[in-house]
Amino acid sequence: MFVVIGGGPAGRLGAMRLAQAGKEVRLIEQRKIGGQCLHDRCMTVCALNDVARLLEYAQTQKDLGILDSVPTLSYPMLKRRMSEIQEKLSSVLEAETRRAGVEIVYGAEARLEGDRVFIDDEEIRADAVLAATGSRAAIPDIPGTSLSGVYTYQTLSAMPDLPRRLVIIGGGVVAAEFAHIFRAFGSDVEIVARRGLLCDLDQKMRSAVLRDLAGVGIREHTAPRSIEGGSRVRSVLLADGEELAADAVLLATGLVPRSESLQGLDKRPDGSVIVDSRMRTSVPGVYAAGDVIGPPYLTPAARREGVVAAENILGNDTVMDYSGIPQALSLRYDYAFATAGSSDGCVTLSAPAPAGPGSFWDVPGGWAGFAQVRVDPESGRLIGAAAAAPGASALLSYLGYLMKRGITVDDFDDIVEVHPSTDGIYPLARYAAGVLKKKE
Repeated sequence: MFVVIGGGPAGRLGAMRLAQAGKEVRLIEQRKIGGQCLHDRCMTVCALNDVARLLEYAQTQKDLGILDSVPTLSYPMLKRRMSEIQEKLSSVLEAETRRAGVEIVYGAEARLEGDRVFIDDEEIRADAVLAATGSRAAIPDIPGTSLSGVYTYQTLSAMPDLPRRLVIIGGGVVAAEFAHIFRAFGSDVEIVARRGLLCDLDQKMRSAVLRDLAGVGIREHTAPRSIEGGSRVRSVLLADGEELAADAVLLATGLVPRSESLQGLDKRPDGSVIVDSRMRTSVPGVYAAGDVIGPPYLTPAARREGVVAAENILGNDTVMDYSGIPQALSLRYDYAFATAGSSDGCVTLSAPAPAGPGSFWDVPGGWAGFAQVRVDPESGRLIGAAAAAPGASALLSYLGYLMKRGITVDDFDDIVEVHPSTDGIYPLARYAAGVLKKKE
């Protein structure tokens, strides 16, 4: 029998692959199938952001005189309906997993001591183990994080209604996405970022993101000293002495691998389990995948890691390749990018995205997004691509794969695109091909 610990993207996909190969598989899940992606993170952002975008688009069309009003949001009803749909999606995933032949055990606590597997303190025999125990929200070491009214992405569902003033501590994707959402909902939002907001993003992409965060107060290179309050949060005190009034605080300060139940394995100081490119841990027969092995903390990467682990458990030598995996954040537009190789010596080209579904009514404001490509001038190979436009996330999913396969800008001559579309990469790649031909 094979044991999988954790029913998130990595564990579920790994378990299904093993079961489809005819193996007996037992998946242990303390909570619900689908993991944090479905219940706390990705799908929560999708649900909330769909409503945020609707409100923003309605406001744009009201400003243009097309609509006479903007809908009024019921935040309690939004939470209720969102939870109902997440439960429905979880039941769909459960049915799919069971149909693949996986036995699911809910509510049990699984742990490892080297290669020994315990379920609710009962030791069981396992031919191999896949540990996919995920992560949890990192809590910064500042006073006041335990006050009522302080939330993480995991506890945000407990917030009863919209805060009038929300302070978000953090400078990553989660901070930006929730800032956009709650600003669109009508809250006054302040971001406090110790380093900077999305400082690792390409500067052109970051500038576009900041357009979508207009109206959000952004304090960069600023450290929070404490969260103040009595029975509940009242404000956030900054290191420079400034005090930001707050009805709620969202901690968006990263993730911590959840590996306490995995003993006897080599780990890094942050608790992430060390694996090789085949998802093997330091203990023979024990594999790990997903957030528990540390960054990049991406659902598509976790899914692939789970499958790679399963393939190697089955004896099929398979290596995890992180090149070309797209990343994205969702604001008013999608912001997505992928890289497949070194950008040293590459030519970078950018251009406005064409107006299309989701961006037509933004044209009067002088903005419909942008596209960017990075091209190796010697081979014409597309090394990187980025897009800020409605639908960019779907576009980069396929483009990332094609880049990994070695697509060149010349190959875009044979592509007949869908129209209308917000895809600015297609014409930009064709333009790059023409530029390179002229140089030759």
